Amino acid sequence: MRKTEKLIFSFILILIVHSCSNKKSLSSNNAIEGTWKMVYAEINENDSLKIKDLSHTSFIKIINGDHFAFFNQENNSTNNFYGGGGKYTLEGDNYVEFLNYTSVEAIKNHEFPFTIQIKGDTLIQAGLEEVKEAGIKREIVEKYIRIK
Repeated sequence: MRKTEKLIFSFILILIVHSCSNKKSLSSNNAIEGTWKMVYAEINENDSLKIKDLSHTSFIKIINGDHFAFFNQENNSTNNFYGGGGKYTLEGDNYVEFLNYTSVEAIKNHEFPFTIQIKGDTLIQAGLEEVKEAGIKREIVEKYIRIK
């Protein structure tokens, strides 16, 4: 009987460890970590809706355990490159980027709160970008696909 109890205990322990290692919840940050390519972006500003043309540019976002970075560049060109990054927090579906690194002084060290959803390999990020000093007040929705 003792051998059977050990076998059952070992089996349950293996199931628990396997189950915990495969879970990717938003609250643990694991699901958001990775490299993402923007496939859709809309900006609602001053009662005007603009859909970002991504046909000639690549926008990539990289997220690790506590930092994010993004960069954008025209395809097949060195023109119009920009990027930034910093720390982020994630609590549930509330994602806040702290933009510590950027060449745009007016938005440097500003925080941008968003709500996120992850559906399969798609990250959806939405929120109000507001920086009074820079005259920015716009609602955005961005969709990214995970790059494998």
